[in-house]
Amino acid sequence: MSKPKFAMYWAASCGGCEIAVLNIHEKILDVDANFDVVFWPVAMDAKYKDVEAMDDESILLTLFNGGIRNDENEKMAKLMRRKSKILVSFGSCACEGCIPGLANFSNVDEIIDTAFHTLTTDNGSEFKLQTHYSVPEGEIHIPTLLPLLKTLDQVVKVDYYMPGCPPESHQIAAVIDLVIQVLQGKATLPSPGATIGVGNSTVCDECKRARNEKKIKYFTRIQLTHPDPALCLLEQGIPCNGPATRSGCGALCPAAGAQCIGCYGPAEGVMDYGSRLISSFASVIDGNTPEEIEKVIDGIADPAGQFYRFSLAGSLLRGSKTARS
Repeated sequence: MSKPKFAMYWAASCGGCEIAVLNIHEKILDVDANFDVVFWPVAMDAKYKDVEAMDDESILLTLFNGGIRNDENEKMAKLMRRKSKILVSFGSCACEGCIPGLANFSNVDEIIDTAFHTLTTDNGSEFKLQTHYSVPEGEIHIPTLLPLLKTLDQVVKVDYYMPGCPPESHQIAAVIDLVIQVLQGKATLPSPGATIGVGNSTVCDECKRARNEKKIKYFTRIQLTHPDPALCLLEQGIPCNGPATRSGCGALCPAAGAQCIGCYGPAEGVMDYGSRLISSFASVIDGNTPEEIEKVIDGIADPAGQFYRFSLAGSLLRGSKTARS
């Protein structure tokens, strides 16, 4: 009998998810032993036409990472959905938009102007982005940016979500083990729509730093202070996103002396990550007047990046009014 087919594709992302898959080390041999890898552009020579020629739902499992930033991303999302029985939104970019999603604060013209015409860009001939260009060999098509970066589930139906920037390799290995056991009839898949490869609580519950009931009079950047290595960072005035972030990473950043920035996405039941985090921060502010409270909040250097660094595209906001227009 032929092995079930496996595919992995990246859209608007950095490639870290592919590295995380390779970081499962010898476990990658289990993937090869149990699956026929038919499409994985970053790791093998495969063309879009090869996928188009496959029967619908002939690929058992596709890990799709990256947000939907341009028309090529959108086309591939729909193609992989059609060809896959199980489509996993893999990594923060696909699940929430991640760092590329922060561009949703700007419209397409502003994004292109920044890339081509700012002081840090060497563009002496004033080249402009063209989506079509004729050459002797034919017409070149450059993917066209969409008004907003979208999450994968804003374009197609997703079967499972696996967040993380990137997902932790031990979580990937555990999911692969589960899928192999399902193929062998030894286990069953979670209910469709489930988030897999994660914990059921928050980063704070995984963090080994001591927590107390404490109010703070200021927020500060971690590089401007010398935090106590044993005490909760938020209680030391360092904006840490652990209270709103789903567990599963092992609280690696706080353990290394850095605050959680939220890459594992919203904890279970959180409708809007930024709103939950704002509420968490507000609960520890020591201030009795609007002026006192505003002074504390002013210590957050980048509120938009703090509250929506990974989740803007998947939030209730999705983007600015100018980006939508």
